[in-house]
Amino acid sequence: MTPAARLSAAIEVIGTLLAERRPAADVLKEWGRSHRFAGSGDRSSLASLVYDTLRRRASAAWVMGEETPRALLLGMLKVARGHDAEAISALCDGSRFAPAALSADEQARLAGGSLEDAPAHVRGDYPEWLDASLAAVFGEARAEEGAALAERAPLDLRVNSLKGDIEKARELISHLSPEAGGWSPLALRIALEAEGKAPPLTSEPAYLKGLVEIQDEGSQIAAILAAPPRGGQVLDLCAGGGGKTLELAALMDGAGQLYAYDDDLRRLAPIHERVQRAGAHNVQVRSPRGKTDVLEDLEDRMDLVLVDAPCTGTGTWRRNPDAKWRMRPGALAERVKEQASILDAAARYVKPGGRLAYVTCSLLDEENVDQVRAFVDRHPAFRLVPPAEMVLALGERGMTLRAAALERPEGLLLTPRRTGTDGFFVSLMVRGD
Repeated sequence: MTPAARLSAAIEVIGTLLAERRPAADVLKEWGRSHRFAGSGDRSSLASLVYDTLRRRASAAWVMGEETPRALLLGMLKVARGHDAEAISALCDGSRFAPAALSADEQARLAGGSLEDAPAHVRGDYPEWLDASLAAVFGEARAEEGAALAERAPLDLRVNSLKGDIEKARELISHLSPEAGGWSPLALRIALEAEGKAPPLTSEPAYLKGLVEIQDEGSQIAAILAAPPRGGQVLDLCAGGGGKTLELAALMDGAGQLYAYDDDLRRLAPIHERVQRAGAHNVQVRSPRGKTDVLEDLEDRMDLVLVDAPCTGTGTWRRNPDAKWRMRPGALAERVKEQASILDAAARYVKPGGRLAYVTCSLLDEENVDQVRAFVDRHPAFRLVPPAEMVLALGERGMTLRAAALERPEGLLLTPRRTGTDGFFVSLMVRGD
């Protein structure tokens, strides 16, 4: 496919997304099945065009003065990829498989369009209805925070210390030019190709042997700040596919007992193979069994309970740009209700003197500081651990992270703009004796 044909295909896919409000990955997969002639390079370039457009949907529409699929693609080429009107016109020449030639209005907007007078939600490329919530967290910096969330995310890896150290991992994947993470001592970062294509990491021997896992550095930091005790009793209450479970196991040096649970058996399914590959022998998976309480024997016994709560995922928009446009206010209200219920359930497993770590990949106070305040009000036996104490788990890097992150009495908020990671909120509470 020519670059012009790929642009036409992207306009078609964006049209389907706008009309049907489906996940972008599903629509792209469907397009690939119905266009068998497209090679892997074509599909990769198409996905890059689509995701970059979703990242910059609001600003692209502002520049072009409308929100049609064609306008969004053309605007994205200007605001995200820096193409000038002449370069975009060369792609839209009206030839076979190419988009129609630019109109006079399109040429004028591509030549002179600007975000200078755009409102914050446009400059930050996020839904307007979230502006008040983001303003409550970031104030006048909300547009800059949103813009950072509209950039492409890097490929972050976590070195599994149960299988080797960071130098061994760097040597095995040296051909991918990994760089050490800025905060997590376990992190390696790999730069993506020009169009955002990631290397086939899951086919690398280092991955297949369990030495490295794909995990954002922010997620790694959250588990480190939770500080699971070596030889202790730990419960990962919302384990999902097991990303943080595996890190907790490694941080515990494989000692003690780590229980992994999730109330959705489908989310939990991948954890079994991942635990085996990682060599995490201290992990015991507790799968839900109808109305049976499979965690009853853990009440008042845990040194640490980690709640990696289901949330709106606003902190992961770099990786899931279509999610921010499909999100609705009702979803936020539902998540807040669900989080409160999970936190209340988690409290019963924490032993006196034990800790409860609350983590979300959200930027919103409704899911973060408000949620923690409400929990402490309902459970006065728990007290907050000050962020200055939390960061001690990171050693010398802790104070630097504290200065970079957004600190609140209830916890730390990491963001792409501040820490170069996905957005994560981390709070730590201790149950009184």
